[in-house]
Amino acid sequence: MTPERIHEEFPAPSYRGAQRDALDRIQSAFADGNDVVLVRAPTGSGKSLLARAVMGCARRIEEAEPKQPTGAYYTTPQVSQLEDVAADPLLDDLQIIRGKNNYTCILAGEEDTPVDQAPCVRERGFDCSVKHRCPYFSDRAVAASREFAATTLAYFMNTAGSDVFGMRDVAVIDEAHGLAEWAEMYATVELGPRTAPIWDDLKVPDVDGPDRAARFAENVVDVCERAKEELAAQDELTPDEAARRDRLTDLKSDLNWFAEDYRDPHSDTVWVVDQAESGALTMKPMDPGRYLHHTVWDRGRKFALLSATILEKEAFCRGVGLDPANVALVDVEHTFPLDHRQLYDVTQGKMTYEERDRTIPAVGETLVRLMAAHPAEKGIVHAHSYDIQSRLAAELDAHGVGDRVRTHDSDDRDEQLAAFLDADRPEVFLSVKMEEALDLEGEKARWQLLCKAPYPNTSDSRVARRLEDDQWAWYYRQALATVIQACGRVVRSPEDHGATYVADESVLDLFDRAASSMPPWFAEQVTAMTTPDLPAADPEGALAGMDGAAVETRRSAPTTDDADDGDDRRQSPLSDVWGAE
Repeated sequence: MTPERIHEEFPAPSYRGAQRDALDRIQSAFADGNDVVLVRAPTGSGKSLLARAVMGCARRIEEAEPKQPTGAYYTTPQVSQLEDVAADPLLDDLQIIRGKNNYTCILAGEEDTPVDQAPCVRERGFDCSVKHRCPYFSDRAVAASREFAATTLAYFMNTAGSDVFGMRDVAVIDEAHGLAEWAEMYATVELGPRTAPIWDDLKVPDVDGPDRAARFAENVVDVCERAKEELAAQDELTPDEAARRDRLTDLKSDLNWFAEDYRDPHSDTVWVVDQAESGALTMKPMDPGRYLHHTVWDRGRKFALLSATILEKEAFCRGVGLDPANVALVDVEHTFPLDHRQLYDVTQGKMTYEERDRTIPAVGETLVRLMAAHPAEKGIVHAHSYDIQSRLAAELDAHGVGDRVRTHDSDDRDEQLAAFLDADRPEVFLSVKMEEALDLEGEKARWQLLCKAPYPNTSDSRVARRLEDDQWAWYYRQALATVIQACGRVVRSPEDHGATYVADESVLDLFDRAASSMPPWFAEQVTAMTTPDLPAADPEGALAGMDGAAVETRRSAPTTDDADDGDDRRQSPLSDVWGAE
């Protein structure tokens, strides 16, 4: 790696905000010998451009000795983030590669068949006449040969050990704050009727812990192998049979990984096992550092991890299996004006399950007042759960403002989000779990409401185990990270502005409990939070902008004190919330 190249590799024609200073500090961190540099950069600071500059410092082929790794990887857990990279002309030298199921076969009669179910994976000895033009294998070959390859974190992890995608000199992980949680999710092993094609052939015991689960997993591996051999003996498979074979292969690999890791005396992974009434088993790893070493840390010599919400270096390193002594943290200054990104307190009580019946009607009325305060501007409500979403939608219908409201369910979330973004009416979108990788720049949304403190779900056995171990600081950091991520959805540039309203008193409590983990720029937002003076809950005023008529829009939500002083503050951002019931 040659850190001195970082500025000449910056892809934009000029720097914006704190980018020049950020590159100077990243360069120094690598030059000081650190293997990993954590870059804590606020949303809108141009992390993708910083990432490309770091990638450009990777050893080039002409500089390498035999067997020395060259080039760089870019990876992100967010599919939408990868799409943004693919669409950015400043990043056009990053070769995108996706999983097989994202490509379709080009053989005659197979044009609707995903590549992972094409004849080449269904027929023994199939010699594809157009393999050189296959969209997947073409993209893979190009990505493997290019200096810079970009993919999702899922594909990156799944190709660990691949001869095609081996170690590179540099790897950059964007949106890296959730790396431990993503690894836990990918390393989780599910064994049940939905995931195990041989489920009906199994006699499932009562499992009282990981030891019994490991013994059962080893037995299931044998059953998978026999079923796979039966399929392998056939000359040709149907698409369903090919999918069954591949699932058996993956399940066998997952179960072997779990059993081997659990029995390895040198592994630090703690396994939590859940069993449903149906007998289905879920084996969940906690702090899967060993899994990350195999799938991530062995894939590069130097790493840059970028996020707005890597809140504490030591805790982050523990969670992902890194030695803090080889890791540097670079903080990037927030250059967006504070009066463009303020928070507003419209708390109406707590949104805990026990108090929700009392709080939701008050939040519904507050939403009508917010709609009246922003009659011609789109807004997004982060409802946290489908229960809260549906109950708020009912409240707004009862207030007579349902015509301005858009909702979604788990099946049509992408379609409804696209419709909201394209709408030329000032709709209010009641969303669930749209906290990250959502760009609501400019008129896409000017205001938003955070309905519930996004604490991790305590019914998840891993969360419960951590709290049993008194890891409350982790619990508060997780929720705070989600709130901070949410704060970056609406205000996307120094010129942008939007208003963020907080409805749940528990969010204020979270700010107190996690104050020591706040980046300075977010602590500034919390300190500046005020209570707005909103109009009455007038349905007519809330719907005033729906007919397309010109409406005088109030760009600020002044506090009661601000109103007395005649101060005209701009409203600000925030976006989404995360968690479960």
